[in-house]
Amino acid sequence: MNETSTRTIIIDPILEALGWNVRDPDLVELEYPTIDGKFVDYALKLNGKPVLLVEAKAVDGQIDDVKSITQVVGYAANNGIVWCILTNGIKWRIYKSIENCAAPEKLMYEVSLDPRENESEGLTVDQIANKLNRISADEMAKGTLDEVGERIFTDGKVRKALHSLMKDPPRKFVTLIRDNTSDSNLTLNQIRESLSRIADDNIGVEGLIFGSGTVQKITNTETGNSTDSSPAARKTGRAGKGKSPYDESHHISGKPRESIQLYKSIERICAQLSSTGISK
Repeated sequence: MNETSTRTIIIDPILEALGWNVRDPDLVELEYPTIDGKFVDYALKLNGKPVLLVEAKAVDGQIDDVKSITQVVGYAANNGIVWCILTNGIKWRIYKSIENCAAPEKLMYEVSLDPRENESEGLTVDQIANKLNRISADEMAKGTLDEVGERIFTDGKVRKALHSLMKDPPRKFVTLIRDNTSDSNLTLNQIRESLSRIADDNIGVEGLIFGSGTVQKITNTETGNSTDSSPAARKTGRAGKGKSPYDESHHISGKPRESIQLYKSIERICAQLSSTGISK
Protein backbone atom coordinates (compact mmCIF):
# COMPACT_ATOMS: atom_id res chain seq x y z
CA MET A 1 0.00 0.00 0.00
CA ASN A 2 1.56 3.31 -1.07
CA GLU A 3 1.36 6.58 0.85
CA THR A 4 -1.71 7.87 -1.01
CA SER A 5 -3.67 4.69 -0.31
CA THR A 6 -2.50 4.69 3.30
CA ARG A 7 -3.82 8.21 3.76
CA THR A 8 -7.15 7.46 2.08
CA ILE A 9 -7.90 4.10 3.67
CA ILE A 10 -6.36 4.48 7.14
CA ILE A 11 -5.17 7.95 8.14
CA ASP A 12 -8.10 10.05 6.86
CA PRO A 13 -10.77 7.91 8.61
CA ILE A 14 -8.83 8.04 11.87
CA LEU A 15 -8.49 11.82 11.67
CA GLU A 16 -12.22 12.03 10.91
CA ALA A 17 -13.00 9.90 13.96
CA LEU A 18 -10.88 12.29 16.02
CA GLY A 19 -12.96 15.25 14.87
CA TRP A 20 -10.62 16.53 12.16
CA ASN A 21 -12.75 16.90 9.02
CA VAL A 22 -10.19 16.47 6.24
CA ARG A 23 -12.51 18.22 3.76
CA ASP A 24 -12.83 21.36 5.89
CA PRO A 25 -9.88 23.72 5.19
CA ASP A 26 -10.68 25.60 8.40
CA LEU A 27 -9.79 22.44 10.34
CA VAL A 28 -7.38 20.55 8.10
CA GLU A 29 -5.00 22.07 5.56
CA LEU A 30 -3.54 19.51 3.19
CA GLU A 31 0.02 19.93 1.88
CA TYR A 32 0.70 22.69 4.39
CA PRO A 33 3.59 24.94 3.23
CA THR A 34 6.38 25.50 5.74
CA ILE A 35 8.57 28.57 6.00
CA ASP A 36 11.51 26.68 4.48
CA GLY A 37 9.59 25.89 1.30
CA LYS A 38 8.64 22.30 2.16
CA PHE A 39 5.19 20.77 2.54
CA VAL A 40 3.65 18.73 5.35
CA ASP A 41 0.83 16.30 4.57
CA TYR A 42 -1.63 17.69 7.13
CA ALA A 43 -1.86 20.77 9.32
CA LEU A 44 -4.63 20.37 11.91
CA LYS A 45 -6.04 23.76 12.87
CA LEU A 46 -8.05 25.40 15.62
CA ASN A 47 -9.49 28.85 15.02
CA GLY A 48 -7.51 29.01 11.78
CA LYS A 49 -4.15 28.36 13.46
CA PRO A 50 -2.14 25.13 12.98
CA VAL A 51 -1.74 23.28 16.27
CA LEU A 52 -0.60 19.87 15.05
CA LEU A 53 1.35 18.77 11.96
CA VAL A 54 0.97 15.24 10.61
CA GLU A 55 3.48 13.69 8.22
CA ALA A 56 2.35 10.45 6.59
CA LYS A 57 4.33 7.48 5.31
CA ALA A 58 3.25 4.37 3.42
CA VAL A 59 1.80 1.64 5.63
CA ASP A 60 5.04 -0.34 5.45
CA GLY A 61 7.21 2.76 5.74
CA GLN A 62 9.67 3.26 8.57
CA ILE A 63 8.84 6.04 11.02
CA ASP A 64 11.66 5.47 13.49
CA ASP A 65 14.54 6.64 11.28
CA VAL A 66 16.29 9.77 12.51
CA LYS A 67 15.99 11.59 9.18
CA SER A 68 12.19 11.39 9.06
CA ILE A 69 11.87 12.30 12.74
CA THR A 70 14.22 15.28 12.43
CA GLN A 71 12.37 16.44 9.33
CA VAL A 72 8.86 16.58 10.80
CA VAL A 73 10.04 17.92 14.17
CA GLY A 74 11.99 20.61 12.32
CA TYR A 75 8.97 21.58 10.24
CA ALA A 76 6.91 22.05 13.40
CA ALA A 77 9.57 23.90 15.40
CA ASN A 78 10.46 26.26 12.55
CA ASN A 79 6.80 27.16 12.11
CA GLY A 80 6.14 27.70 15.82
CA ILE A 81 3.94 24.62 16.13
CA VAL A 82 4.43 22.66 19.35
CA TRP A 83 3.08 19.25 18.35
CA CYS A 84 3.70 16.99 15.37
CA ILE A 85 3.00 13.40 14.39
CA LEU A 86 4.84 10.91 12.22
CA THR A 87 2.62 8.02 11.14
CA ASN A 88 2.36 5.17 8.68
CA GLY A 89 -1.28 4.67 9.63
CA ILE A 90 -0.46 1.74 11.90
CA LYS A 91 1.89 3.50 14.30
CA TRP A 92 1.34 7.08 15.41
CA ARG A 93 4.30 8.86 17.03
CA ILE A 94 3.58 12.14 18.82
CA TYR A 95 6.46 14.61 19.26
CA LYS A 96 6.82 17.88 21.16
CA SER A 97 8.92 20.01 18.83
CA ILE A 98 10.00 22.70 21.29
CA GLU A 99 11.80 20.42 23.76
CA ASN A 100 15.51 21.24 24.10
CA CYS A 101 16.93 17.86 23.10
CA ALA A 102 17.72 15.73 20.06
CA ALA A 103 14.75 15.14 17.74
CA PRO A 104 14.22 11.44 18.63
CA GLU A 105 14.10 12.35 22.34
CA LYS A 106 11.18 14.70 21.69
CA LEU A 107 8.91 11.66 21.36
CA MET A 108 6.09 11.91 23.91
CA TYR A 109 4.41 8.57 23.19
CA GLU A 110 3.51 6.11 20.45
CA VAL A 111 0.19 4.48 19.60
CA SER A 112 0.13 1.23 17.63
CA LEU A 113 -2.99 -0.06 15.88
CA ASP A 114 -1.43 -3.46 15.18
CA PRO A 115 -3.76 -5.97 16.90
CA ARG A 116 -0.95 -8.51 17.33
CA GLU A 117 1.31 -6.01 19.06
CA ASN A 118 -1.47 -4.69 21.29
CA GLU A 119 -2.61 -8.19 22.20
CA SER A 120 0.91 -9.11 23.28
CA GLU A 121 1.00 -5.99 25.47
CA GLY A 122 -2.48 -6.63 26.87
CA LEU A 123 -3.95 -3.38 25.52
CA THR A 124 -7.69 -3.13 24.93
CA VAL A 125 -9.44 -1.18 22.18
CA ASP A 126 -10.60 1.31 24.84
CA GLN A 127 -7.03 1.94 25.99
CA ILE A 128 -5.77 2.45 22.45
CA ALA A 129 -8.67 4.80 21.66
CA ASN A 130 -7.94 6.80 24.82
CA LYS A 131 -4.31 7.27 23.79
CA LEU A 132 -5.38 8.43 20.33
CA ASN A 133 -8.05 10.67 21.81
CA ARG A 134 -5.37 12.97 23.23
CA ILE A 135 -4.84 14.29 19.69
CA SER A 136 -8.54 14.73 18.94
CA ALA A 137 -9.86 18.15 17.97
CA ASP A 138 -11.83 18.43 21.21
CA GLU A 139 -8.87 17.56 23.44
CA MET A 140 -6.48 19.83 21.53
CA ALA A 141 -8.98 22.67 22.02
CA LYS A 142 -8.97 21.98 25.77
CA GLY A 143 -5.16 21.88 25.98
CA THR A 144 -5.06 18.27 27.19
CA LEU A 145 -1.96 17.36 25.18
CA ASP A 146 -0.12 20.45 26.45
CA GLU A 147 -0.99 19.61 30.05
CA VAL A 148 -0.04 15.94 29.85
CA GLY A 149 3.07 16.72 27.82
CA GLU A 150 4.32 19.22 30.40
CA ARG A 151 4.10 16.60 33.13
CA ILE A 152 5.73 13.84 31.10
CA PHE A 153 8.70 15.87 29.91
CA THR A 154 9.22 17.55 33.29
CA ASP A 155 9.19 14.18 35.04
CA GLY A 156 11.65 12.85 32.47
CA LYS A 157 14.09 15.68 33.15
CA VAL A 158 13.82 15.17 36.90
CA ARG A 159 14.41 11.42 36.53
CA LYS A 160 17.46 12.07 34.38
CA ALA A 161 18.86 14.49 36.96
CA LEU A 162 18.21 12.03 39.78
CA HIS A 163 19.89 9.24 37.84
CA SER A 164 22.95 11.43 37.33
CA LEU A 165 23.05 12.28 41.03
CA MET A 166 22.75 8.62 41.97
CA LYS A 167 25.57 7.53 39.67
CA ASP A 168 27.96 10.24 40.85
CA PRO A 169 26.50 11.64 44.08
CA PRO A 170 28.05 14.77 45.61
CA ARG A 171 28.89 14.59 49.30
CA LYS A 172 26.01 16.91 50.25
CA PHE A 173 23.54 14.61 48.51
CA VAL A 174 24.90 11.51 50.24
CA THR A 175 24.89 13.24 53.61
CA LEU A 176 21.31 14.40 53.09
CA ILE A 177 20.23 10.82 52.43
CA ARG A 178 22.06 9.53 55.50
CA ASP A 179 20.44 12.20 57.65
CA ASN A 180 17.03 11.04 56.43
CA THR A 181 17.50 7.33 57.05
CA SER A 182 16.62 5.51 60.25
CA ASP A 183 20.08 3.90 60.43
CA SER A 184 22.73 6.25 61.78
CA ASN A 185 25.39 3.56 61.31
CA LEU A 186 25.31 3.77 57.52
CA THR A 187 28.56 5.09 56.09
CA LEU A 188 28.74 7.55 53.23
CA ASN A 189 30.46 4.92 51.11
CA GLN A 190 27.67 2.41 51.74
CA ILE A 191 25.12 4.98 50.62
CA ARG A 192 27.12 5.80 47.47
CA GLU A 193 27.30 2.11 46.56
CA SER A 194 23.59 1.69 47.24
CA LEU A 195 22.71 4.67 45.03
CA SER A 196 24.79 3.23 42.21
CA ARG A 197 23.06 -0.14 42.51
CA ILE A 198 19.63 1.46 42.47
CA ALA A 199 20.55 3.52 39.40
CA ASP A 200 21.70 0.38 37.57
CA ASP A 201 18.81 -1.77 38.75
CA ASN A 202 15.92 -2.58 36.44
CA ILE A 203 13.69 -0.68 38.85
CA GLY A 204 15.81 2.41 38.32
CA VAL A 205 14.64 5.86 39.23
CA GLU A 206 11.04 5.02 38.30
CA GLY A 207 11.05 2.37 41.02
CA LEU A 208 12.59 4.79 43.50
CA ILE A 209 9.87 7.36 42.85
CA PHE A 210 6.79 5.31 42.00
CA GLY A 211 7.45 1.99 43.71
CA SER A 212 8.96 -1.32 42.66
CA GLY A 213 7.97 -2.49 39.20
CA THR A 214 5.90 0.61 38.52
CA VAL A 215 6.20 2.93 35.56
CA GLN A 216 4.48 6.26 35.21
CA LYS A 217 1.05 5.91 33.64
CA ILE A 218 -1.35 8.43 32.19
CA THR A 219 -4.82 7.59 33.45
CA ASN A 220 -7.93 7.76 31.33
CA THR A 221 -9.05 10.87 33.20
CA GLU A 222 -5.93 12.63 31.96
CA THR A 223 -6.81 11.84 28.35
CA GLY A 224 -9.77 14.16 28.63
CA ASN A 225 -12.80 12.05 27.90
CA SER A 226 -15.19 14.62 29.33
CA THR A 227 -17.21 16.91 27.12
CA ASP A 228 -16.51 20.60 26.64
CA SER A 229 -19.03 23.18 25.50
CA SER A 230 -16.49 25.98 25.00
CA PRO A 231 -16.58 27.85 21.66
CA ALA A 232 -13.21 26.37 20.70
CA ALA A 233 -14.44 22.86 21.32
CA ARG A 234 -17.74 23.44 19.52
CA LYS A 235 -15.88 24.60 16.42
CA THR A 236 -14.28 21.16 16.14
CA GLY A 237 -17.59 19.30 15.91
CA ARG A 238 -17.30 16.11 13.90
CA ALA A 239 -18.68 16.31 10.41
CA GLY A 240 -20.20 13.15 9.06
CA LYS A 241 -18.08 11.59 6.36
CA GLY A 242 -19.72 11.10 2.99
CA LYS A 243 -20.57 7.57 1.96
CA SER A 244 -17.81 5.84 0.05
CA PRO A 245 -18.80 4.02 -3.17
CA TYR A 246 -16.84 1.04 -1.86
CA ASP A 247 -18.00 -1.31 0.86
CA GLU A 248 -15.90 -3.35 3.26
CA SER A 249 -15.53 -6.26 0.84
CA HIS A 250 -13.81 -3.97 -1.66
CA HIS A 251 -11.05 -3.20 0.84
CA ILE A 252 -10.46 -6.70 2.17
CA SER A 253 -11.19 -8.93 -0.83
CA GLY A 254 -8.15 -11.04 -1.70
CA LYS A 255 -6.05 -9.50 1.08
CA PRO A 256 -3.87 -11.59 3.43
CA ARG A 257 -5.39 -12.63 6.75
CA GLU A 258 -3.04 -10.28 8.64
CA SER A 259 -4.22 -7.32 6.55
CA ILE A 260 -7.87 -8.16 7.18
CA GLN A 261 -7.24 -8.39 10.94
CA LEU A 262 -5.50 -5.02 10.85
CA TYR A 263 -8.31 -3.43 8.86
CA LYS A 264 -10.96 -4.69 11.28
CA SER A 265 -8.87 -3.56 14.27
CA ILE A 266 -8.65 -0.04 12.87
CA GLU A 267 -12.40 -0.12 12.20
CA ARG A 268 -13.10 -0.98 15.85
CA ILE A 269 -10.81 1.78 17.10
CA CYS A 270 -12.44 4.35 14.81
CA ALA A 271 -15.88 3.26 15.99
CA GLN A 272 -14.75 3.66 19.59
CA LEU A 273 -13.47 7.17 18.87
CA SER A 274 -16.61 8.32 17.10
CA SER A 275 -20.11 7.50 18.30
CA THR A 276 -21.29 7.50 14.69
CA GLY A 277 -18.51 5.23 13.47
CA ILE A 278 -16.59 5.62 10.24
CA SER A 279 -17.82 4.99 6.73
CA LYS A 280 -15.45 2.82 4.77
